[in-house]
Amino acid sequence: MPLIAINGIQLHYETCGAGAPLLLIHGLGSSGDDWAFQQPDFAAHFHLILPDLRGSGRSDKPRGAYSIQQFADDLWTLLDKLHIAEITIVGFSLGGAVALQMAADQSRRVHALVLVNSLPSYRIDHWKKWLEAKLQIGLVRTLGVRRTAALVAKRMFPHEHQIPMRERVVSVVGANSRRAYLATIKALIGWSAAQHLPRIACPALIVAAEHDYTPLAEKHDYAARLPNGRISVFAGSRHGTPFDAREEFNIRVLAFLRECHALEGAPVAVMQGVSAASNG
Repeated sequence: MPLIAINGIQLHYETCGAGAPLLLIHGLGSSGDDWAFQQPDFAAHFHLILPDLRGSGRSDKPRGAYSIQQFADDLWTLLDKLHIAEITIVGFSLGGAVALQMAADQSRRVHALVLVNSLPSYRIDHWKKWLEAKLQIGLVRTLGVRRTAALVAKRMFPHEHQIPMRERVVSVVGANSRRAYLATIKALIGWSAAQHLPRIACPALIVAAEHDYTPLAEKHDYAARLPNGRISVFAGSRHGTPFDAREEFNIRVLAFLRECHALEGAPVAVMQGVSAASNG
């Protein structure tokens, strides 16, 4: 397995495909394997880099506090060691926060962003956010990671035909170290890069599920505050859009990426699909 020494840890990552480099950042408690449904389609056009964040997957899980800034620093160091000067980034949930922090830190090196069911700020500014944060931490401390993962999985994938997705969440997230998982949750709580949005000028696609944990209005505001932002809403989807709407997700995101990189051959209908979605 490819491991690289970065900022005092061994970071696991994988690569595949050919073309412009595309960094895919996973969600809470998961790994680069999150992108299994996207990998074949995206690798046909891009050189994919799929890391496991510190504390997750096959990367080291050091003791102590984690931070979104630290995750971003790790990934910039990885890209430097791979001699990648400019990058396009797709981030899911927690990964969207890390992607945005990376763009805030080195905006000139980011060619385009796709931010999936994520927000520019996780500061506790509403009682619902306070309850969500406290509930997640309380469940892990009381029930453990595996039983908490089962509850999260049922919430993300409530339908009978989604049972295999539910089982995967329990298997992957449930295998996490409680200490590292809690440290990762705490890294997100209170983080914000909202103040940096006006200077992140690269094309940015905000992917927003109709039934995500946070209101669509926040995602529309997010897109509007980015100088070159647009939003693509997925009707009927919950938080796990790359899983529960994977075919449409791949079509829309790949069309956006190919547009940003001026790649030929994107079907006209696909490009129109992204444009229509961006109107909400």
